[in-house]
Amino acid sequence: MYRKLVGLTAAVAMAANVMGTAAFAADTIKIGDINSYKRLPGHTIPYKNGAVLAVETINAKGGVLGKQLEMISRDDQGKPGEAIKIAEELFTSDEVVMITGSLFSHVGLALASYAGQKKRLYLAAEPLADALVWGKGNRYTFRLRPSTHMQASMLAEIAAENPAKRWATIAPNYAYGKDAVAAFKKALMEKRPDVEFVTEQWPGLFKIDAGAEIQALEASKPEAIYNVTFGGDLAKFVREGALRGLFKDRLVLGLLTGEPEYLDPLKDEAPEGWVVTGYPWYAIEEPAHKAFVEAYQARWDDYPRIGSLVGYNTILSIAAAIEKAGSTETEAMVEAMKGLTLDTPSGSITYRAIDHQSTMGAWVGTTTVKDGKGMMVNWAYKEGANYLPSDEEVRKLRPATD
Repeated sequence: MYRKLVGLTAAVAMAANVMGTAAFAADTIKIGDINSYKRLPGHTIPYKNGAVLAVETINAKGGVLGKQLEMISRDDQGKPGEAIKIAEELFTSDEVVMITGSLFSHVGLALASYAGQKKRLYLAAEPLADALVWGKGNRYTFRLRPSTHMQASMLAEIAAENPAKRWATIAPNYAYGKDAVAAFKKALMEKRPDVEFVTEQWPGLFKIDAGAEIQALEASKPEAIYNVTFGGDLAKFVREGALRGLFKDRLVLGLLTGEPEYLDPLKDEAPEGWVVTGYPWYAIEEPAHKAFVEAYQARWDDYPRIGSLVGYNTILSIAAAIEKAGSTETEAMVEAMKGLTLDTPSGSITYRAIDHQSTMGAWVGTTTVKDGKGMMVNWAYKEGANYLPSDEEVRKLRPATD
């Protein structure tokens, strides 16, 4: 009798534990976050901080559909295969309802392919390669950040007004870099058929030999340079280029160069007079953005980077999609993402139904050095919707997957 009683008690305790776990899980909506935290922490850690702030803010207001959001983060090591492995584990073991994040374009493209094959929702927060939503787009993949096409078109608009005809480009030799150069060349030549591209330099990602690249650029005698390097590659390129006088009396455009993640580490060595896309967080006066900056600084005792804003907007997008869907069922969320419109610290954005690209824009301005650090001045916010192809063009670019 005693053994039966002990067994019954254990069974009841086990059942209660299972029920408690199930109840906890039922009150939580899990989001899988995959990013290159160790590979490029200067960008991804601010991204995660922004996302965590959004999760905490939403949960403090009651969550989504009466449930708390939970973000489960994993490091993909900057490797596509690792990212796919993690995605599968997040869905099968952690029971996330969708995945998001990723920084590098080759990783993002791998996750997009996985999402399409497995019919799992993936919101690509940061990968910029155009193919993500066009050539290799699918029903289950959406993107938040303005793509290479969008940001390159913003810069080309300014470049077209400059008399320079001889252009050189330098970009990392992978999907993002190739798309960024192709998009810029196309956009500029449509506005200025008289320009020519005299050289294209393709250093390996984070393997730049800055001296050799600058020598090759100088040898082509360009009147203007379009730079797509970032991170440590950008720092080496800027320092070596300044030392050798590459930038003197030349127009230089920098895709992403004005983002604090890449500009701040240069301190007083930041380039002067480059036309860049970036994030002048310290000078944006819109009330919603100022409230975001204040909340971010209060939470992290630090200032936001562009990654912080992207992380925050990513979670806002997910919460809005789930609310609109009224469910965490994949197909319902996918349908909710199409045409989804929401307010963010960077303004109202919409995820276009035709290609799943958001209309989030970018800031374009000129670099300078103030108080020993790089800053953006004479900047303007460019609405993303104004730099996207027409529906007719998208239909030619994107496979019919919906």
